[in-house]
Amino acid sequence: MNWWETDFVAVRDNKLWIAGRDAAALAERYGTPLYVYGKDRILERYARLDDALARHSALPARICYAMKANPHRGILRLLQRRGGWIDAVSPCEVETALKAGFPAERILFTGTSVSRADLRAVFAIDGLTVNIDAAEQLDLMSEIKPEFPSKAVRVSVRWNPGIGRGFNPRVVTAGKRSSDGTPIKFGVEPKKVIGVFARARKLGFRPVGLHQHLGSGWVREDFGLVRAAVDRLVRQAREVEKAGFPLEFLDFGGGFGPRYLKNRAVFPVEDYIAYLSDAVAKAGIAVKALAIEPGKYMVGDAGVLLLGVEYVKESYGNIFACVDGGTFNTVPRPAIYLQAHHEIVNACRVEGTAKARITVAGNLCETGDVFGRERSMPLPISGDILAVLCAGAYCRSMASNFNLREIPREILI
Repeated sequence: MNWWETDFVAVRDNKLWIAGRDAAALAERYGTPLYVYGKDRILERYARLDDALARHSALPARICYAMKANPHRGILRLLQRRGGWIDAVSPCEVETALKAGFPAERILFTGTSVSRADLRAVFAIDGLTVNIDAAEQLDLMSEIKPEFPSKAVRVSVRWNPGIGRGFNPRVVTAGKRSSDGTPIKFGVEPKKVIGVFARARKLGFRPVGLHQHLGSGWVREDFGLVRAAVDRLVRQAREVEKAGFPLEFLDFGGGFGPRYLKNRAVFPVEDYIAYLSDAVAKAGIAVKALAIEPGKYMVGDAGVLLLGVEYVKESYGNIFACVDGGTFNTVPRPAIYLQAHHEIVNACRVEGTAKARITVAGNLCETGDVFGRERSMPLPISGDILAVLCAGAYCRSMASNFNLREIPREILI
């Protein structure tokens, strides 16, 4: 059994099957490029989190799906019916969640560099909770609030705990600077948190929560730092409560995901949930609910991109499988983040004795448009179907029409 096989993607008779269906047959029926998402895999991931939270915490839990990972309407409706919540980062995401059936009371809007138009859009929705990303954001909020005189808008504070973690410097969302020196734009620094709560209440808002988010792509070796961040959030929550601001919820954010690489140990999600639940219980604070914000974990390995091989090219000793899609239009992560890796298999012949080092090249006018460099696989031929695995998160949602190429079709099975 291959390390990447799951109940969603598996090998039968040396062919790739997705959710019990022949991948090549799906490609023939629907065309390529094609995203394929698995309902059962998504619901299984949700159930794992739900069960772990129920086992380890006596408090109600909020599994807030980070819909920026994948806003497919079918996925949203699945999670809505299951009782999930939504982490939305734009008014359009809020609107999409509402159309999928989520009540406003189960949506947290966490914007950054928010505009007046953003605030007008979210203030107009009764029951929504608005996360405050900056002390200075309150100036805009106070300007817009008089347009909604009868509403006690629910707010929470996104603080920056001073430490962050992510698989790439561009996705670290807490701390002073990322590892490449980029200043971190997110969150309220600790010395300003109580003041933000106080001013929000004075302006007529209703403070209800405290939130943090460290970054994206945690792996097992990040567990120690993540535990430290949990401890910081709990200590800060105690200070907020002592200052006279009872908290309805603590939101620990997201960041844990699926296994993208064979030699990468996955983040211990259940140990993490046990740790944060225990930390809150021992702190003695009167918080009423705990929240987490899974995105990649929910949908990352529940998605596959199928690509058709048009021809195989040899140049200067390099072998290219030239496919009918481009990274920027389908799976932009390898072109954007050097550390991003997606396993690629030949859905028609997963294994074979005559293997070659293949670079999977897209159809865009961009040298960086490669899905994978010099991957060992059976030499493809024209008409083969290649499958890019773990393509459920931050692929379609980040895709563009670069070169005026179309974004592929999606199916949920």
